[in-house]
Amino acid sequence: MAPPRSKKRRPTFRRLLKTSDVKLENKLKNRQFKQQNVAKKQRKEHKKLRAAVKDAVIRTPRPLETYRKRPEEEEDEEFLETLPTDMMEEEDLQQMTAMARQASFVTRDLSSCAPVHSGKKRSSEVVRSYEKVPRKMVRTEEKEVIHLLPIKDKTGVIPQSVERAVKKQPEEEEEEEEAEEPQEDEDEEELESSLAMTAEEREELRVEKMNERKMMIARLGSAVISEPHSNIKRLKELRGMLMESDPCVAVTVRKLVMVSLMEIFKDITPTYKIRPLTDAEKATKVKKETQQIREFEEGLVSQYKFYLEDLEQTIKDWKQQKKKRSQAVGFQSYHGLAQVAIRCLCELMLALPHFNFHNNIIVVLVPLMNDPDKQVSGMCCDTFRKLFHQDKEGGAALATVRVISGLVKSLNYNVRPEVLKTLLSLRIKEVEMKKDMEATAPKKKFMNNKEKRKNLSRMQRKWKKAEEKLEKELLEAEASESKEKKIKLHTETLNIVFLIYFRILKKARKSVLLPAVLEGLANFAHLINLEFFDDLLNVLQNHIQSGDLTNRESLHCIQTVFTILSGQGDVLNIDPLNFYSQLYKMLPRLHAGGPNDDIIIVLRCLDAMLTRRKKQVTLQRAMAFVKRLSMLSLQVLPNASVGILAANRATIHAFPKCDFLLDNEVQGSGFYLPELDEPEHCNAQNTALWELHTLQRHYHPVVRRFAAHLCQGAPHEGSAALSADLSRRSPVELFNLYSVKDMTFNPPVAPPGSKKKDRFVIGAALLDAELQRQVQSVLNASEETELDFNTTNTHTEH
Repeated sequence: MAPPRSKKRRPTFRRLLKTSDVKLENKLKNRQFKQQNVAKKQRKEHKKLRAAVKDAVIRTPRPLETYRKRPEEEEDEEFLETLPTDMMEEEDLQQMTAMARQASFVTRDLSSCAPVHSGKKRSSEVVRSYEKVPRKMVRTEEKEVIHLLPIKDKTGVIPQSVERAVKKQPEEEEEEEEAEEPQEDEDEEELESSLAMTAEEREELRVEKMNERKMMIARLGSAVISEPHSNIKRLKELRGMLMESDPCVAVTVRKLVMVSLMEIFKDITPTYKIRPLTDAEKATKVKKETQQIREFEEGLVSQYKFYLEDLEQTIKDWKQQKKKRSQAVGFQSYHGLAQVAIRCLCELMLALPHFNFHNNIIVVLVPLMNDPDKQVSGMCCDTFRKLFHQDKEGGAALATVRVISGLVKSLNYNVRPEVLKTLLSLRIKEVEMKKDMEATAPKKKFMNNKEKRKNLSRMQRKWKKAEEKLEKELLEAEASESKEKKIKLHTETLNIVFLIYFRILKKARKSVLLPAVLEGLANFAHLINLEFFDDLLNVLQNHIQSGDLTNRESLHCIQTVFTILSGQGDVLNIDPLNFYSQLYKMLPRLHAGGPNDDIIIVLRCLDAMLTRRKKQVTLQRAMAFVKRLSMLSLQVLPNASVGILAANRATIHAFPKCDFLLDNEVQGSGFYLPELDEPEHCNAQNTALWELHTLQRHYHPVVRRFAAHLCQGAPHEGSAALSADLSRRSPVELFNLYSVKDMTFNPPVAPPGSKKKDRFVIGAALLDAELQRQVQSVLNASEETELDFNTTNTHTEH
């Protein structure tokens, strides 16, 4: 008989075609979800059932063997039970009861599912942590085991034994004490033998010991580098050589071991951060290769940590001048060991910025940037500058800036200026510029489902979906770091930097850190938040007007102001006329001596003040700056003269009516007042650039070329135009290109011509022999006779 036909109407093929794909997918998902729920409930029930059976088995102990007892054994048991127990003492009875409760291999329940050595695996982790710490062996007393009569319980026979300490004789104790201190006797013997040797013999012995230690370091290091996974334990032996106790070679060996371990860690460390395993991961059974990698990573992290602790302790001993118990290293050697330790920490921080304990290294090295030792301080500052340059993501820079901020605040701003100057190497400006460019660029827009159905066929939609998936994967692979995360880190870093700067401006106005703060503000001024502009401008103006700042500090203040106003501050309605006057007033103070390096700040200020803000600058102000800069170009070095003339060229191009200064005719009333410090009222239109004629005879060829170019009106074309390599460079680039720091001219300057002056030599310049004789006679007579000026000569007339 056929099965009964289902009453539910089956959908026809035409109806199936009308059913949407989304509905079918939802039905399939609901069915799968129900099946998963049922399977999950069944697994939970089975798990509870197994747990209940396991508990029941554990709680009901079974005997070792189940067999029927013989009649004789039953009679013996009845006889033992009828024996009186009052014959035993109470202490013996308590001791036997306690021993009966102790488990042994006889009374153990073999039906338990737990493994025999399960406790050993759990305790191995604790034991392993103790093995890594160097320790002295604890003396354990020898004990004698005395076996007693066994006891029979319901569970079976229980063996009994008692331990008793063995008393040693005084002679044995003396032998042990002598065995514990053999090393001290050997050291004393070596010291006595070395005193008996000559200087040459001691040097030979030292060289022999040194070669032996070097070979050991090389052997251990080669073993670790060749097979790091299997020989990771050799690092512990190598690290033990940091405690070298031989005074002859202790300092050298410790330095070699420090450097060797540093190179080994740089070589074998993976390119990822190792995290500790969770309890669930430790309990999971893994492959042999995976377990070997886990053991290698665990050993590497532990040895790396102990190595960093040894380096830190070496630095602390040097700072605290702490004398160790062993006399292997003297006070005078602490400085050398500490320098090597600091160098190793610096190298590890640069080479392993991704690895564990990187922030700990930063915490150790940042206070050393403020160390009185200039060599140590310079080493740490240079390391952090390199770290800022190579830090692409921003995590290491953020950690460093946080520690620097805490250091400055804890020392009440009494730190070296070099500590804050390292912040100028932060790469925040570049990243922000890239972000702005990417934000303005049009983003690629993907089509939604409605557009795809409307414009594409089924096959085209399929290909489009695969293409979009591939493009997303390529974008994810190309972006090594998340851009949003990078911008967030850089924003937080910049906030901390500005917090340091603003605190110093507010609380330590006369501090030695003020030049570094003003230079940093000038560097990051375009990133300052708009709400701080008013307060910051007022503070900087008060600093300039106080007169306590040097020329360089005042120039940094002016550069900061105009960097702000040329960026986000262009929306502010502020007239910085006072800052124009301050810069105009400071220009004559610059010369070819030490202030020559400040010209580069002046060039940056002029670019922001005149070229970029040409719509807000009057013609009188521009002409006054051109005239005073031409005067300044006569008293500075050639690279500064080239930069100033290039700035004048840019100003003439921005203000074409400045060509009035190339003519000697007077424009308007009044006359030029060069000593007046107000550019608007000095009547610069009534003067001319006479300095260009002097500069055309300058010893530097580029200065002569620029002077001739400006005398012709700075044309873009023609014979008087500049070459492309000069016209396309900015004034700052020209200043650096023709720098004379190396005491060389670029291009080389021709030496002056060797023209000998004609000198009149008595007796050699007269051609008439008679005249020469009379002159010679007069000179000889004047030497022999004295002249009498009282006598008078009378002339006789014939």
